[in-house]
Amino acid sequence: MGFAFSYPDDLSGIKPGYTLDKEDNQVTFKVFSSVARQLTLQVFKSYDEHVQTIPLRKYDNHFWGVTILNSLDDHLYGYRLYPAEKHAHRIPVSEEPIADPYSTHIVWKHDFMQRPLTKIVHKSEWFDWQGTDYVQLDDPRDLVIYETHLCDQTGHNSSQSAHPKSYLGFVDPQARGGLQHLKNLGVNAVELLPLQKFSVYEPPYMQTSPDGSMNTWNFYGRNYWGYMTSLYFSPESFYSSDVEQQRKVVNDSSKQAHRELKTLVRECHKENISVIIDVVYNHVSNYDLNPLRYLDPISYFRWQNGGMESNSGCGNDLKTEFPVSRQLIVDSLCYWIEEFKIDGFRFDLAALLDWETIDSIKDALKKRFPHVLLISEPWFYGGYTPTEFADKGWSAWNDRFRNGVKGIEPHAQTGYIFGNTNGLASKSSVHNYLCGTLTYKMNGLFPSSRYSVNYIESHDGYTFGDFIRLTLNPDYFNKPVDDPDTFPILSPEELKYHKLGAVLLMLSQGTPMLHAGQEWGRSKIIAEDDISDPKVGYLDHDSYNKDNETNYLNFDFADKNEELVQFYRDLITLRKEHPSFRKLDASHIKLWQNQDDRHLTVTYEPHSTISENEYILSLNVDEHDKEIDVGENTYHLIINGKNVNLKSPELFSGKITVKAHEVILLMKLHD
Repeated sequence: MGFAFSYPDDLSGIKPGYTLDKEDNQVTFKVFSSVARQLTLQVFKSYDEHVQTIPLRKYDNHFWGVTILNSLDDHLYGYRLYPAEKHAHRIPVSEEPIADPYSTHIVWKHDFMQRPLTKIVHKSEWFDWQGTDYVQLDDPRDLVIYETHLCDQTGHNSSQSAHPKSYLGFVDPQARGGLQHLKNLGVNAVELLPLQKFSVYEPPYMQTSPDGSMNTWNFYGRNYWGYMTSLYFSPESFYSSDVEQQRKVVNDSSKQAHRELKTLVRECHKENISVIIDVVYNHVSNYDLNPLRYLDPISYFRWQNGGMESNSGCGNDLKTEFPVSRQLIVDSLCYWIEEFKIDGFRFDLAALLDWETIDSIKDALKKRFPHVLLISEPWFYGGYTPTEFADKGWSAWNDRFRNGVKGIEPHAQTGYIFGNTNGLASKSSVHNYLCGTLTYKMNGLFPSSRYSVNYIESHDGYTFGDFIRLTLNPDYFNKPVDDPDTFPILSPEELKYHKLGAVLLMLSQGTPMLHAGQEWGRSKIIAEDDISDPKVGYLDHDSYNKDNETNYLNFDFADKNEELVQFYRDLITLRKEHPSFRKLDASHIKLWQNQDDRHLTVTYEPHSTISENEYILSLNVDEHDKEIDVGENTYHLIINGKNVNLKSPELFSGKITVKAHEVILLMKLHD
């Protein structure tokens, strides 16, 4: 016997998804499609137990709905679309039900189609936040951000986590990785690669998927990083602590994922660490039964010349300017803040979002959470808008800092720390990076340093450690690593370049971001797997598809490269204790004149509202020693080229040598 149902008079006051009327114990469903001639609701008692199919009624503005006269708690549902004839040639038709775009909980199968069904959960389980709340700072320059993949932190045995590759593993108090490592390093914000439900698998290599495409590029058939979002409201249940990872099994752990993600956020907040998540609103997953692609691809995506646009490089750019898309984006962001107490978001290829949506996001989130952090990756293939994002009050990734300091390509297009002084690596440009990459100075981007997120390394591209290795040893472009057990151990020469980059990163105005393992010169050597990857042993610059030791953090190398780890730890402490390195006016960061291009010295002058201290920073990226003269004043030597001495620094005056490929920092002794 099926459920009784009826049709509301109108849907204007009802939000998309499903809504429980507690008084009448009934559920109303609302979904958008402008291309359907009919939509049906398919209800399931369990994943494989279909109960009833119910036709939906079409209402104004292409919304469809129905009310079932029962609460349906813990039941599952999906939609079946029958396209209007005029749209049929552009609509992928599935005989399987399609999940609701507003799903907060889902049940899905471990294959590339996912085959998700929406789970009806009317009330979130009670969760004990233990008195913790958001960690949202007024000034983002007070943050030191640590970007990482959740599983990288505990995937390797060296992490010693009881729950590897999971939300709980990340906050395991006995593990070396995750929260314990963040605390030990001293960072106060973690930026996690995508956690919104994504397409975990891609089609198997060299096999054709139902849409006719063939995977000719991904040996692994995996999407490890998560930049293929399927459902914007549902956390990735693949990261639950006891999830079954075997292919083809059904995953019904979304409630557990909710609990464990909240536990992760709570434990980070206990340590005053902000939690930022990477979100992908420029495109959706390509291969699974993604609701937007199957319910209305014409409305949800941008089209040109008969096909979907691909400025994202993924073949289905989301039409964020479409009001229903915009509302879905804003609603999902609000949900993540309210439900999970997320402190901020980094937006992948954010320049693909239209400006009205950018404003709507900021207005909606800042209205309730004034200090929520919004970070843009301010470009796409063909667009570049960091200044425009800053003008709208958003922070932005500063790739000019990265390219000027480190470089673009190992050996071929290197940055200032390798002695290059051209273009983005010019001395005046590096001075501007120290000032916050300001628009009125050389190669500037931002009206204020508060909008600049400075970084040398991110999940994309070679690690900073491998960039240095390849620059010094270009043979490794074309051959595998000889000994993976010793290759990641830093040589004295490599350490010098790491420290030059670390100092510029941590002592520049703006918000610094490290990528996981940067603090010990992490190497990504393609690991052996049961996949026949012809590049095993080579250095990887695009490890998005490898759920193996290519990506997992090996904390044994943190021990072997402890000198660099300690250097970063001390720099982070220095930055947090001395506001001159976070938010000093550019007019108080004076470049010394009459030095050659490979020798950069600046004075951080005292400021009435920032700091009474004076500092001198001198970098020598030349092959020969240099010298500076500080006169008769006496200075503490805080950085001596090799170490950061915070407790009992040496005293200096007069002429001081800055050795080749080294850096010093002096603080003036007060009278």
